[in-house]
This record gives sequence, structure tokens and C-alpha cells, in this order.
Amino acid sequence: MSYLAYHAKTTPSGLRKILYLNWPLVLLLGTVASVGFLMLYSVAGGDFSPWVEPQFKRFLLGIGVMLFVAMVPIWFWRNVSVVAYLGSFALLLAVEFFGTVGMGAQRWIDIGFMRLQPSELMKITLVMLLAAYYDWLPQDRTSRPFWILLPVAMILIPTALVLKQPDLGTSILLMASGGGVMFLAGVHWGYFAAVISAGVGLVAAVFQSRGTDWQLLKDYQFRRIDTFLDPSQDPLGAGYHITQSKIALGSGGWSGRGFMQGTQSRLNFLPEKHTDFIFTTLAEEFGFIGGFTLLSIYMLIIVFCVAAAIATKDRFSSLVTMGIALTFFLFFAVNMSMVMGLAPVVGVPLPMVSYGGSAMLVLLAAFGLVQSANIHRPR
Repeated sequence: MSYLAYHAKTTPSGLRKILYLNWPLVLLLGTVASVGFLMLYSVAGGDFSPWVEPQFKRFLLGIGVMLFVAMVPIWFWRNVSVVAYLGSFALLLAVEFFGTVGMGAQRWIDIGFMRLQPSELMKITLVMLLAAYYDWLPQDRTSRPFWILLPVAMILIPTALVLKQPDLGTSILLMASGGGVMFLAGVHWGYFAAVISAGVGLVAAVFQSRGTDWQLLKDYQFRRIDTFLDPSQDPLGAGYHITQSKIALGSGGWSGRGFMQGTQSRLNFLPEKHTDFIFTTLAEEFGFIGGFTLLSIYMLIIVFCVAAAIATKDRFSSLVTMGIALTFFLFFAVNMSMVMGLAPVVGVPLPMVSYGGSAMLVLLAAFGLVQSANIHRPR
């Protein structure tokens, strides 16, 4: 029986699809988004209009998108994965010519009611395409050199475009999530050992290139590295942001200063307090307990995704679910590490909490794929 005929035979109909939704996952996503609304209200000084209202509207739109994606059979998304990837790639190219500039980077396309960041869309369509590729490829060919080249190209070409914008954080996430899907698909570990070795060499080359004609990173990216290694070198300049972030994290203690009582955010010491550094506001106001609670909710979402991937017998559904779980994990792991000084500041938002339309809509659409795989798996 063909892939299409198999899934057409096992596809539920009518209200049964609603019953098969992973409702605990929906509840967890709503809880995380609610934390985001609460924090955006706090950093706005008790005002809904600048950030909470538009974020709430985008969340409602995102929930609608998630339900729409969930109701469509997973085999359909497998079949359109190439088109979705090429569409995301075309949007990345469009950014080069028609993109709008913000904070020194050209990453967005203005579509009227919001600014779309195509690199966010690429994170998910890349996972979809790689999952479809390894679903199509016989498992005995997974680790053969010839069949490695195409997925590597799928990852590196959009990564190069994103790095040019420049957006170091998203380019790292693209490579990490793409490589993760390849590993989950069964590619031999030796390839990853070779890549890690090459990465070490590249890091050495990056440092060697500083100040030369062939400098590999922008000056501001080198300053971020310097700040990460020793923020005290320039506490009022490049090290100011991470220093203030650490002060906010530490001042929260175990239970925090209280809702809307954080001095670092209320007195505007924190940088990008409504986007990349919003976790520090939460930690200052709700302390270790609040931060650990949010982290626990994030991990529960990962657990539900992994359980859903194990439950399905379809290779594409399993890979795309695990790939989305990995991408989601990288989002919050990198952001939290960044604001705690454990990783360089690379501009990665906290998923479902930081202000931003593209990231929220794309993530909810991605969880729609997870729901579609769960709804349409054979029972």
C-alpha cells in the first residue's frame, strides 16, 4: 500500500479530530503565552497597548493557524514540504532586495499588519524537508556520502543567507536543528565528529581573522564574544547589557521582588526587556521559583512532543515532531544561556514569551504539525 493510500485509510473524520488533539500540549502552550502577556504588561508599566494587545492578537491568530495545520492530514504536509522550503528560501532572497532594516540588520519583510522574518519560517520548513527526505530515502543509504550532500546543502545555503543579514543566532539554530534531524534520522556519528572538529578549527580561524582584511565576523559580533568572556572589561559599554542582566537575575533571589516591582526593568536598566532579555524580568520579579517553573513548563512541552513522536509509526511524523521539539529546545536553551552569561548574546527570543509576531506564529504552526501527526497516526 502506498504512503498516500495508507494515510487516507487511517485518517479520522469530523469531530474525532478535535478529540484526538493533544490537549495537554495546547494547555501548556497557552500557559507559556500567558506568562509572556504577564511579563509584557509588567515591562510596559501596567499598560496593555504597546506590547500585550498586539501580542495577544497574534497569539489568537497563531492558535487558529495551529488548529488549521492540525486538521490537515500529515501526509499533505509531507508532500508540500519541498514547496514550503522553496517558499521560505524565496522569502529569504527577497529580504536581500526588499527587506526592512532594524537594529542594524536587514531581516524583515513588511507585509502591512506585521513585519515577517523569513528566517523564522525557514527553521520549520527546513525540518519538514529533512524529515520528508529521510522518510523517502531507504535507511541503508542514510549514511552513504552521496546521500549526505543534499541535506547538507539544504542546511548550509539558507544558513549562509541568514548569516549575511546578519543574524548569527538564527544561523546557529538552523545548523543545529538541521544537524539534529540528520542525527535522529540515523546518519553515522562519524560525520558529526568530523563537523565538530572542523568547527573547532573554524573558531580558531575566526579569532585569527580579527583585525585582518579577511575578518570572518562583524566587529559587533567580536564585541559580543569579548563581552561573553569578560563583561567587566567594559561594564559601561559592551558589557553593560549582560552585567545588568546578571544583576536582575541575582536580585530576584528565591521568590523575586514581586510582580511589577523589578527595579532593573522598571528603571530601564535592562536592554531589550520586552524581547531577548524578558527572562531576566521574570527572574527578577518571580525569582528562582518563577524561572524554574517556566523552564519546567518548557520541558513538559518537550516531553509531550517526544511521547508523540514515539507513539507514531510513521517515519516522517516521528522525525518532524522530534525536529520541532529540538528546535523549540534550542530556542529557550540558547536564550536562557545568553541572558545568564553562559553563552554569547546572539539575539534569540524566548519562545512564546518574548514580543514578536513571526516567532510566535511560526512556532504555533510548527506545533500544528505535531498535532497533525498525533491526530492522523493509526489507532
